[in-house]
Amino acid sequence: MTSYVIITPAHNEEAFIEKTITSVLAQTVRPLKWVLVNDASTDRTRVIIDCYAKAHSFIQPVHVERPASRHFGNKVRAFNRGLAVVRDVKSDCIGNLDADVSFETNYFESVLHEFARDSKLGIAGGMIHTRQGEGYVSQEVALDSVAGAVQLFRRRCYDDVGGFLPLNQGGEDSAAEVIARMKGWKVRTLPKLRVLEHRQTGSATARPLASRVREGRRMQSLGYGPVFFSLRCLYRVKEQPRFPGSCAAFWGYLAGKFGGEPVALPPEAVRYLRAEHRAKLKRLLHLSSGSAAGREIEPSHCS
Repeated sequence: MTSYVIITPAHNEEAFIEKTITSVLAQTVRPLKWVLVNDASTDRTRVIIDCYAKAHSFIQPVHVERPASRHFGNKVRAFNRGLAVVRDVKSDCIGNLDADVSFETNYFESVLHEFARDSKLGIAGGMIHTRQGEGYVSQEVALDSVAGAVQLFRRRCYDDVGGFLPLNQGGEDSAAEVIARMKGWKVRTLPKLRVLEHRQTGSATARPLASRVREGRRMQSLGYGPVFFSLRCLYRVKEQPRFPGSCAAFWGYLAGKFGGEPVALPPEAVRYLRAEHRAKLKRLLHLSSGSAAGREIEPSHCS
């Protein structure tokens, strides 16, 4: 059986972290080590982590002291503090797990099975369903991408990628998977594995529209081209907050581009990403033209 370790950075997560902890404790295959990094929390996060660490030897608490504010780079720095703890633990996989998610008892066993089945699989994880009102809505991420909240890396892939980059606009998870694919690793979301995200994505740091503005700035900093990102915004019009959200994301992209925000990914990774986007657009155009041709040759039901 493939073995794994997990690192969970947590900043002021008292409302949700016990859902994550109880999910991991209930797993049919537990991690060799789980490092819970209390990243300068000012609520009861530290107390909760220490309580569970005393009861379960595989849980390792790490407490980080710094000015108590949220910043995208803080998560990477906290993750790296946890990484130092498991550096010498011999495991096949290493995971980043957010502190506001929950999942079924066979979740990690199922993900590990995919790694055992495909030696080229570098990053895998379930499909995030994020909280929206009283329910949960699937993020519907592309199947060759994995949400940062649940990225499990084959350890050799993680080393090949070089770990997470502390980016000013966030997106370290996206950067890692782009570089992984560029280096020949497969990245795969497993849609049958449902992961509940109890806080709406981005709401820890901003309101919904402000969060979408930051999303636009983040995508620009990752090297997204204007045509692909424009079409992405149009596609996401159906998501809350619908049209205003897409406009906010596009505004953020333009603000980053014309405000001189540098592209954070290495040039070769940006070229690879844009080539992927062009290939996706070509496939969509091909499928659209094929559908149109099919409609043209359909026999008339009126003749």
